Amino acid sequence: MLTLLIAVGSFVGYLIAYHTYGRWISQKIFQVNDQTEMPSHELRDDVDFVPTKRQVIFGHHFTSIAGTGPIVGPAIAVFWGWLPALIWVFVGSIFIGAVHDFGALVVSLRNRGQTVGEVAGRLISPRARVLFLVILFMALTVVLAIFGLVIATIFKLYPESVLPTWISLPLAVAVGFWVYKKGGGILGPSLAALVVIYVCVWLGAYACPINIEELLNVPATGAFPNVISVWTVVLLTYCFIASVLPVWVMLQPRDYINSHQLVVALGLLMIGVVVAGATGQAQLNAAPAIATQIPSDAPPIWPFLFITIACGACSGFHCLVSSGTTSKQIDKESDAQYVAYGSMLLEGGLAIMVILACCAGVGMGKFTREIDATAGGGYNYVEQLDDGQHVTGAAAWSARYDARGSWKKFKLPQTVGAFIEGGANFLSAIGVPVKLGISVIAVLVACFAATTLDSATRLQRYVVQELAGTLRIKPLTNKYAATLLAVVLAGWVAMLPADASQPADHPLGSAGTGGLILWPLFGATNQLLAGLAFMVTMFYLWRRGRPVWFIAIPMTIMLIMPAWAMLWQMFNSESGWYKEGQTHLLWTGFAILGIQVWMIAEALLLLPRVKGVLEDGLPPLVKPSLAGADSSSGPNC
Repeated sequence: MLTLLIAVGSFVGYLIAYHTYGRWISQKIFQVNDQTEMPSHELRDDVDFVPTKRQVIFGHHFTSIAGTGPIVGPAIAVFWGWLPALIWVFVGSIFIGAVHDFGALVVSLRNRGQTVGEVAGRLISPRARVLFLVILFMALTVVLAIFGLVIATIFKLYPESVLPTWISLPLAVAVGFWVYKKGGGILGPSLAALVVIYVCVWLGAYACPINIEELLNVPATGAFPNVISVWTVVLLTYCFIASVLPVWVMLQPRDYINSHQLVVALGLLMIGVVVAGATGQAQLNAAPAIATQIPSDAPPIWPFLFITIACGACSGFHCLVSSGTTSKQIDKESDAQYVAYGSMLLEGGLAIMVILACCAGVGMGKFTREIDATAGGGYNYVEQLDDGQHVTGAAAWSARYDARGSWKKFKLPQTVGAFIEGGANFLSAIGVPVKLGISVIAVLVACFAATTLDSATRLQRYVVQELAGTLRIKPLTNKYAATLLAVVLAGWVAMLPADASQPADHPLGSAGTGGLILWPLFGATNQLLAGLAFMVTMFYLWRRGRPVWFIAIPMTIMLIMPAWAMLWQMFNSESGWYKEGQTHLLWTGFAILGIQVWMIAEALLLLPRVKGVLEDGLPPLVKPSLAGADSSSGPNC
């Protein structure tokens, strides 16, 4: 019953927060006004700047910010217990994450769709702009490398997810052309595409899972090319193509379809939670509320809870989506609350479902996971889907979250696997076969991660072009050259040789694990980015004489926690980068902290002098001619 109460109570709480705190910020603080001309109209080019109905842009924005972040983070964080994770997700998403996303979007809307890094140059200083763009470039490089590996790993572990994930791409293109070129409606075709995807989900589960290890005769692990590295190259190639196409061709319709997929999957999960909770099948006490036994090499809950759970509560990556792609598609300013604040609350709801799935869902015990001594203590991943005896409750949770193991061995198969299998257990409570349920949840995860991957590529292209313009590197101001640099650099990082400390049984094998070497940097860098985005938003309000306390508090949290975590990783006595001689991480960490200190110093010196003083205005706009386009949003886009 506790599982049911938490699920229902959280979603009710989010609805109340949206109509109270969210409305106060939107109407009283930022004073949104539909008379303000939006960048999508002012700079319309039907490639990046496209006026879009809020339902469609909500789908793009939500699926771009979600990805695997609200899945992997909470799935790891329940190591410390489900209660701290739950509190941080619920409180953080309302008062920190949603405020961060909404503020970044509005500030960008009022600055011709510029990214927060670009806006920082006028609100704070030109040096702050360059520093911000450098941090964005570093963070997005790691995001592209890691998310490519994440999706590749999902395809390897769950080959039933491959067909429905890739079939969504031609379906999205067809829907885009139907809506934009033929003037048709989008809802009907999107729902039809969703039906086709779910038919392919069934086919993937029961008829034709696509395993390239067998089809192409490439090894699962070992030297390049292995399954993971092949999929990573394919995915990055797709990202180059997708990120240079006009947004209406693939990005908008694909994300709109995926948003329906999320609604269906979350709806089924919610019904499963209700049934499983009401009938006593799902018991949250299968996992500890506050863990007392964790791996000896695990980092402390303070500050790492706030770094591990990012997207479900607050994530710096979201400011890039808000100010990078979403601000170029908003049709009118009042849509900002619905799109940005609402999307973050829905993502918090997804993170709560992940926590429940990884604790109560895993505890339902539809699977057993035996420890395989020959694989370095890893899991053998043999599903037992019959109706025989299963390990349930705390024993099932402990089999997944083995506190005797090493923190370093708790990788993607365990984290994503806990949600996929726990979610499938919830679906089984309403009669969905577990095998089909696995396919449904795996496709959900893969589609979200793919959405974030190609959105991040487009965002990196904007950052490269902005940096190239500042540094006067003319070739990289071209969108194709900038995108090529983004994907090639990400591929190079992903394919770096494995770290010597990498466990021999790692699912990526000995090649293609280079991206994971930099992963320890990403969590802290991502949250630091959120703190710096808060700083830009605070300066925007401060210069206009409006209240900033509701920004200053979360900004302080999101500046202190990442720096604390970074310093712990660098200098802790057990496994710090300094002690282990990991100079590549150590010096990169120093550089990131140095940039943070520099930006904070710039802001503190400027803050007393600019209260009520507006920044310099944008230069006059020279609009390019666009044949056949007007300033209206069109009938269906």
